[in-house]
Amino acid sequence: MDAIDRNLIELFAAEPRIGVLEASRRLGVARGTVQARLDKLQRTGVIAGWGPHLSPEALDHPVTAFLTLEIRQGAGHESVARHLAAIPEVLEAHTITGAGDMWCRVVARSNADLQRVIDRALDHRSIVRSSTVIALATQIPYRVLPLLRAVVQE
Repeated sequence: MDAIDRNLIELFAAEPRIGVLEASRRLGVARGTVQARLDKLQRTGVIAGWGPHLSPEALDHPVTAFLTLEIRQGAGHESVARHLAAIPEVLEAHTITGAGDMWCRVVARSNADLQRVIDRALDHRSIVRSSTVIALATQIPYRVLPLLRAVVQE
């Protein structure tokens, strides 16, 4: 990773539909260089995707909550993860350390609907206990560009 990669990523993050030719013009590098860099960034996994960033709020799911799940010893996490993956309102799930075994972020249409989502998430024989916290406001949305800037110093 160097300054050209960083600038390229920042440009596409700000304007995802810009195109290779316009990116090369704005960055002052050859079109082939831009394409080769993008291909390498994708191949190495630095760029994980090009899809649109969706807003659960705009999809009528303004409530966000975080579930900490405790999983029965010896049951394994894979079957719980498969169960959670089948629930559309589960946005992500992570195996964790500390108080609990798995953490997941869920969304719902309302607080009453959140109860339905939680009940559905907990409907698995390997989940022993859970705790839930409701997000009141997003202070810092998911982001990676500050990390990129720190990794690639000018």
